[in-house]
Amino acid sequence: ARLEPLRSRLRVQATHGDVTDDNIVLGEAGPGVIDFGDVADGWLAGDLAATVTSVLHHVPEEPFSAVLDVVAAFHERSPLDDADLAALWPLVVLRGAVLVVSGEQQVALDGDNRYADENRAHEWLAFDVARRIDADEMEALLRHRLAGTTALPELGRLIAVESSPANLADLSVLGRDQDAGAWTAASAEDEVLARVCREAGHAITRYGEARLTRAVRDRAEATATVALGVTFDAPAGMPVLAPFAGELSLVEGAWTLRADGVDLWLDGLTRPLTTARVAAGDEIGTTIRLTAQLGRTGGGRPPAFVTPTAPFALWSAVSPDPSDLFGLDVTASIPDPAGALARRDDTFARVQEHYFAHPPLIERGWRHHLFDTRAQSYLDMVNNVTQIGHGHPRLVEAVRDQWARLNTNSRFHYEELSRYTERLAELAPEGLDTVFLVNSGSEAVDLALRLAQTHTGRRTVLAVKEAYHGWTVGSDSVSSSLGDNPRALETRPDWVTLVAAPNSLRGVHRGPDSAGAYLADLDDDLAALDAAGVEVAGYIAEPVFGNAGGLMLPDGYLAGVYERIRARGGVCIADEVQVGFGRLGHYFWGSQQQGVVPDVITIAKAVGNGQPLGAVITRREIAESFAAEGSFFSSAGGSPVSSVVGLTVLDVMRDERLQENAVTVGDHLADRLRELGERHPIVGAVHGMGLYLGVELVLDRAEMTPATAEATLICDRMLAEGAIVQPTGDFKNVLKIKPPLCITRESADRFADALDLVLATL
Repeated sequence: ARLEPLRSRLRVQATHGDVTDDNIVLGEAGPGVIDFGDVADGWLAGDLAATVTSVLHHVPEEPFSAVLDVVAAFHERSPLDDADLAALWPLVVLRGAVLVVSGEQQVALDGDNRYADENRAHEWLAFDVARRIDADEMEALLRHRLAGTTALPELGRLIAVESSPANLADLSVLGRDQDAGAWTAASAEDEVLARVCREAGHAITRYGEARLTRAVRDRAEATATVALGVTFDAPAGMPVLAPFAGELSLVEGAWTLRADGVDLWLDGLTRPLTTARVAAGDEIGTTIRLTAQLGRTGGGRPPAFVTPTAPFALWSAVSPDPSDLFGLDVTASIPDPAGALARRDDTFARVQEHYFAHPPLIERGWRHHLFDTRAQSYLDMVNNVTQIGHGHPRLVEAVRDQWARLNTNSRFHYEELSRYTERLAELAPEGLDTVFLVNSGSEAVDLALRLAQTHTGRRTVLAVKEAYHGWTVGSDSVSSSLGDNPRALETRPDWVTLVAAPNSLRGVHRGPDSAGAYLADLDDDLAALDAAGVEVAGYIAEPVFGNAGGLMLPDGYLAGVYERIRARGGVCIADEVQVGFGRLGHYFWGSQQQGVVPDVITIAKAVGNGQPLGAVITRREIAESFAAEGSFFSSAGGSPVSSVVGLTVLDVMRDERLQENAVTVGDHLADRLRELGERHPIVGAVHGMGLYLGVELVLDRAEMTPATAEATLICDRMLAEGAIVQPTGDFKNVLKIKPPLCITRESADRFADALDLVLATL
């Protein structure tokens, strides 16, 4: 569509058609070109597009400088005109598409063609880089580069009013006016400017600011959020002055002051429709809201907003800093994710890992989306900590109110604690009526183990291989996930007995009817303990294998386990930290899916929506057994704020029917993921239920060989598609999918579509 109006204006001549990195050679006599098999009449711009496309896979992280250098060198020998510049980037995208399609076809026709097969990755990368760059933005950068940089004239005031930092409106992801989703309203910018006007007399936006108000959710392409202009807003009309001498005329619907290759574009200027030569300081009109933007593109207007893909230094040359026009530094600070990561590594323990090698700098969340400092959005598909969604206004207000009133330790007497524990006891399976409050899942599991040992007077606990339960001494002792600790199997203490993981997909026994075989193995383990005179204190397992990506246990497995453990006087612990609390949709507790009632349940993560909060729910007699070791106390566990957080999470889950949403959206997403498995052989299985799902990635379905490297690559590419997902499992080959429960069907489809695209490019 962009090329059609340009067809008649594009110059046609003899072209090489393939001047690429493969066909340019350098010898003693100098550079040369080979391979003239594609010589034909064609567009001059098309010949250049082939060269530019071949550069992209060499510099995928920052292609702009290289592209500008290539085009400038071409222009020096063969000057480009307006039509060439307008057509160039669409032609680059088309060239990338042709390379991808022809390469895939060649490999399909001739599987032994190593040259075509090895080039596929480069071709896909070049196409991916090209399609992510906005054509208007690249055209503006090219025009500026070819026109050359013109020195700015001395800039005077545009509006004769004194300003201070108090006049600056913050429209970034950090702005306090953006809370509670206010930024999503069409009037969001107007409301922020109006507030600043009320408080400071007039408002000024910031140059180079990535505005959250311009963010677009559920989109792979970078969004134009970075402002190259500055808006001045006042409650009453203000005179506007010419900041330099020049010709004032109406161009493209905006008044433009032009002088020696520099343009000042003015939107919102009221004046008679007359062109005029003006002197610096002349009054040129009035305004209530004026947007000013400087430009050096050789005549065309730069984009008002640009994506953050190109280095801002390039844009500041095209559309310079207008601070002098306002007598105030109006420049926003430029985000530096790499610098922030370096500072983190300087002082923060590096064993506390972060997602991705080059992570975005996330500073805001709203519902099931996250936003980085560039106001780019990411679909959060990994955050089962944030059960009711990011930035929920009810939770924010509840915490603010409670913190203003009281926050102290749980030895004081206050109403919120009992209200919360009553609610948890009401939700718990029958017979579990007593609650301990702690700060995390690790603490909850640690306490549950101590309860089992204290109640029975024994030490030995059975735990499932490959499981993860936490980082404290106790919870780590029953964790044997190799993905979290490669030495786990060698370092278990003598009071832990590991039993086979009931993994019906890749375990020692496979298939949906494997429960009997796993129970037979458990009988052997118990018989060995009996023979050694070891009595069992308890058994701990997730009722859904969360560490394997939501793999369901074989039907009847937990019922058989609990029967055997209780027959020996042991305590059965269900670790529901990841999989319980409504996430499965069809069941509130994971243990319900297995048809069992545990003796002890541990919960955390979701219950606090990001606030450190965990709980242990058990029977009164087990809880009272702890008195043998003294009293129990957790300073912040069950504090007034934590209790209010827990109550509010429960209220929101009920009022917004989030468990039901886990059913409708989760079942739909699972269907979409299984459809992907029908088209992509790398998808070996789809696990889980509700909104705890896992996509098992394998190199071959017969052997179920884990696709570990591919899983990491897929996660990186999904980040580029605007979705955050991470691998789990002992082989790190299962995509864990556990978004906030408020996720919509539309966002779930967006995720599935993005994953489909990424899998197709492997």
